[in-house]
Amino acid sequence: MQTPAKVLLIEDDVRLAERTAEYLQGHELAVEIAGDGETGLTRALSGEFDVILLDLMLPRLDGLEVCRRLRQRSALPVIMLSARSEEIDRILGLELGADDYLPKPYSPRELVARIRAVLRRAVPSPEGPTSTLRCGPLVVDRARRRIEVAGAACDLTAHQFDLLWLLLEARGQVLSREQLYQRLRALRVSRPAPTTPRSTAASTSSSARSAAPSPPPTRAAGLIRTVRGVGYVLDDSPEGAA
Repeated sequence: MQTPAKVLLIEDDVRLAERTAEYLQGHELAVEIAGDGETGLTRALSGEFDVILLDLMLPRLDGLEVCRRLRQRSALPVIMLSARSEEIDRILGLELGADDYLPKPYSPRELVARIRAVLRRAVPSPEGPTSTLRCGPLVVDRARRRIEVAGAACDLTAHQFDLLWLLLEARGQVLSREQLYQRLRALRVSRPAPTTPRSTAASTSSSARSAAPSPPPTRAAGLIRTVRGVGYVLDDSPEGAA
């Protein structure tokens, strides 16, 4: 019998947390509840859980700060839950590294579907494509959501990470804004997709800058090139990295 996935629900509304936990446990998920941000962060970093359900408005430490600190040390999947449905809150959550965002009130059935979706993405198929890609000094581990440049860890937002992975998969191929936009939409089965091709292009440029930490300087900034009037390409050839 398969061991149930372990879910940490960080939620200060006791009644909602208990109802949600009861529903999830009825769908073969083991649930632990943390009632504030500090306790939740400590438990999230324990290494005992497979996915985090994170409320945005929490006592002691708000959900955005919990997500930010968690991402500094862990690639554990995070689904944000919040009654604050403004676009800026969704964007902030995703930029800080959340894998999904579900506004309250939410459907318990949809929550279960999203949990299963992020769990599928977090575990690479042994028969599927490799979870690690390399290009010059750049190494991207998709399963662990980890990036290294010349052996040093590099922090990117979830959106920037996805863009970098797509460019690595298409290494040497020029991708237009529209192509990147459509591939991001396909990649994010249950996550909000980028708003427009233009916003995708802006994040691509940001990814190139972020993948070149300084000091020390590296060749990584030159790996992502803009092909004027066409799109973007990741290339570690001497001409491309010059």
